[in-house]
Amino acid sequence: MSSQPQKTADIAKVIAKRREAVIARQETWALVRRVLVLAVIAFFVLTQVFLIAQVEGLGMFPALKDGDLALVYRLQKEFSRGDVVAYQANGGRHFGRIIAQAGDEVTISETGTLQVNSQLESGEILFPTYSADGGAFRCVVPAGHVFLVGDYRPEMEDSRTFGSVPLSQVEGKLITLLRRRGL
Repeated sequence: MSSQPQKTADIAKVIAKRREAVIARQETWALVRRVLVLAVIAFFVLTQVFLIAQVEGLGMFPALKDGDLALVYRLQKEFSRGDVVAYQANGGRHFGRIIAQAGDEVTISETGTLQVNSQLESGEILFPTYSADGGAFRCVVPAGHVFLVGDYRPEMEDSRTFGSVPLSQVEGKLITLLRRRGL
């Protein structure tokens, strides 16, 4: 008779171990599902809402340096003069500063002066601005376009080279920067 209670106790232990194993598997799968959901959300945010891009070249020096990581907000569709944006042109990604918008007249003299709507461009740019061919340049920015230039004007291919950029090619506005030098 004493073996019957022993068998019942052994069966109860086996059932308890199996129940613990089932609960552990359920908790593991719940964790895996949560991690996958978070990964999908992170992927969506980092590919559709934000863009993380590495700066190449010195075209926006000193604001952006070669090798910096730029965080760009993709959902912004309205931009102001002075905004630094990422854009696509000539088959690559570039960074530039918006100096003129639709309807603005951009004039570059042979002496390297840049005027927007007959007003000298103000800012902290220390470099003269010459046109791509070195002569005088005049352009009225068409509707749905922006005129972009780099801060380091002698080394930059920008709207002086390939013209006004359609807003559809502007990927977004730079919101923060991670300096990678010395890391």
